[in-house]
Formats: sequence, structure tokens, C-alpha cells
Amino acid sequence: MSSNEFYPGNPAHAARSTAETPEPMGDDTLLLVWDAPNIDMGLGAILGARPTAAHRPRFDAIGRWVLGRAGELAHHTGVRIAAEATVFTNVAPNGTDAIRPWVEALRNVGFAVFAKPKLTEDTDVDPDMVAHIRHRHAEGVLRGVIVASADGQNFRELLTELADEGIPVTILGFHEHTSWAVNSEIFTFVDLEEIPGVFREPLPRISLDNLPATGAWLQPFRPLSMLLSDK
Repeated sequence: MSSNEFYPGNPAHAARSTAETPEPMGDDTLLLVWDAPNIDMGLGAILGARPTAAHRPRFDAIGRWVLGRAGELAHHTGVRIAAEATVFTNVAPNGTDAIRPWVEALRNVGFAVFAKPKLTEDTDVDPDMVAHIRHRHAEGVLRGVIVASADGQNFRELLTELADEGIPVTILGFHEHTSWAVNSEIFTFVDLEEIPGVFREPLPRISLDNLPATGAWLQPFRPLSMLLSDK
């Protein structure tokens, strides 16, 4: 296996039960976990609308970027580093037909997908992402981790532990929503739009720092109705 091979797991086990743990990697690994619901929410907040194809991330570009990071890590450590990437997503009731082409496209690129039914508003994939990171760490193969999410509350404790052990931690997201990582002294932050080719068109980014003279609408980060589930 080359030092920057993009390897999401054993394809022979792609349809394993969700109750089973992921196939052991065996090689030193740079791990990317992608929080699809959270990234979509952040992207929608920037766009002020549901993302279209022009503003959906291109996962082939993300994959090439991860391979490059794995190669850099291999160069610095002097050991072979495999790249593993998994997208974690929820599947809404009666939403399988809509999401299936996207899931198949991800798998064809080389990403593993962890899909979880969205049974309630509180059915999130965050615990599964944390469990997967901990699993790879327990195997002793984790040499770097990239988390694509703006949700620091669920990841910061674990990622801080890893950084304290000397494992490089990178947060991938949008600087508007990830100030906890942008200002961190122990994490590396990469804005998603900095990855070459990740978007077909530039994002229409407006913040309090670059308001037009005529003003701008800043959309909510989540629906107001979600307050009902916070009780």
C-alpha cells in the first residue's frame, strides 16, 4: 500500500450490519470524518437557501486533498499513511430514493458512508463519529484526524485529548461557524472553500465583517422550531 492510498475500508464488508465495528485498518491512518447534516446546515446558512449543485462540495476534490495531507504526514513521520474517509449522514423517513444517488456517488469516489435513520429530531450521527474516531484510536493506527463539522461541543473533548497525545487534529468547515477552531492553538483549521475545486462556484459569503452598504440578510443557523426539541 502506498503512503497516500485513499482507503475507506474493505469493500467486501461495505454492507455489514451497523451493529458491527468497522473493518480494522491495519495501517497507520489519517482519518477524515464528515458530519453531513452539520456541514449542510452551515452551507445553507451561508447561502440563505438549500444548496444547489453549484454549491455542493465535490467529494473527489476533498478526496484528493485528504490524499495530499496523508502524503505530507507520511513525509514528516517517515511511515506509510493510509487515508480513510467516511461521510456520516441521517436518512429521513421516505427519503431513501432521494439520498441513494448521492450515497452511491460517494462510495464510487472512495468514501465509506455511515447512514442512520432520522427517527427523531435528536437522532444525530455525532455519537457515531466520536465512536469511530475512538475505535481507530483504540486500534493504535490513528496518526491524524480531520473532522468536517462546526459542532465543537460534541468533539472538542475528544479532539483535545488526541492533540495532547501529539496526534495532529484538523477541523474542516466554515470560518463563520467554527470560531472555536479558528482561534484554537492546538487544532489546525481549514476553511472548506480553501480546498481547490471543492465548489463549482464561489460561495456568496456575507458576514458582519464584510457587509454591503445596502445591508444583508443573515439567515438562522437552524430552524426556530428546533427550540421545541431543546426542552
